[in-house]
Amino acid sequence: MNPTALNKQPILRRQAGMTTLGLLILVVFVGMFAFAAIRLAPIYLNYMKVVGVVNGVVEEFDATGASRAQIMSSISRRFDIESVSEVRAKDVRVKSVGNGFEVVAAYSHKTPFVANISFVVDFDKRVVVRR
Repeated sequence: MNPTALNKQPILRRQAGMTTLGLLILVVFVGMFAFAAIRLAPIYLNYMKVVGVVNGVVEEFDATGASRAQIMSSISRRFDIESVSEVRAKDVRVKSVGNGFEVVAAYSHKTPFVANISFVVDFDKRVVVRR
């Protein structure tokens, strides 16, 4: 006789899987990160537009002897074309430095998240346009 045939006790196996409560906690956790990404994505896309404008000004005027007024006019025109929001062209500072102009686009953006929790994101893009 087979010794296992005499012993008819069921073989206990460890259960594997996730409980409903565990699944719910995981879904909420992942959902919060997804919602945060959805709230922050437009802010960073807008910043990428600002970076494109500032870098475009450098490409256009670097080592051409441009004036502050020409640079500001170009920034204003590019902001209109790119539909930049949350920061205006007059918020971008153009100041004279030793060998040209420093273009500074520094601003903060605050967006609500959940209830009284908000995200505040600070941006600071600086470039130098040589004369």
